[in-house]
Amino acid sequence: MPATAISIESILAPELTLCGVTGTSKKRVLEIIAAKVARQYPELDQNQIFNNLVARERLGSTGIGQGIAIPHCRLENCQRVVGALITLDESISFDAIDGEPVDLLFVLIVPQQATSEHLELLSQLAEKFNERSFCDRLRACNDAETLYQLIIASETP
Repeated sequence: MPATAISIESILAPELTLCGVTGTSKKRVLEIIAAKVARQYPELDQNQIFNNLVARERLGSTGIGQGIAIPHCRLENCQRVVGALITLDESISFDAIDGEPVDLLFVLIVPQQATSEHLELLSQLAEKFNERSFCDRLRACNDAETLYQLIIASETP
């Protein structure tokens, strides 16, 4: 029996939906993400988030192609799955699988022990972001509220 799908709405706070972020490099974007997540969830350590995201990128880029990346990491003291959705104002190099620069990111931070849940969620996100028309609609958003509503609405069958 497959694991119950985790809804994006349950892991993505509107405050972690960012539109038109200026990020000059992969490292800078990961710094911005770590700061935003730590501000939203003060029990999580900004440096630990950043270091774990960078360490995961060293294992292999989370750039899945077509301008999309799904940076993710496990984090000690993390009690729930945390998501962040970001569009960049300009594409950046991300060492993606297809060599294309990235401008659309969905970040996942999961509890240290969340293994099958983590993999299932990555699979769901990769499938969703494989729909070019959906990604085009996300990229066309001009504000965070619209971006948030679009990603949440995408889950309704």
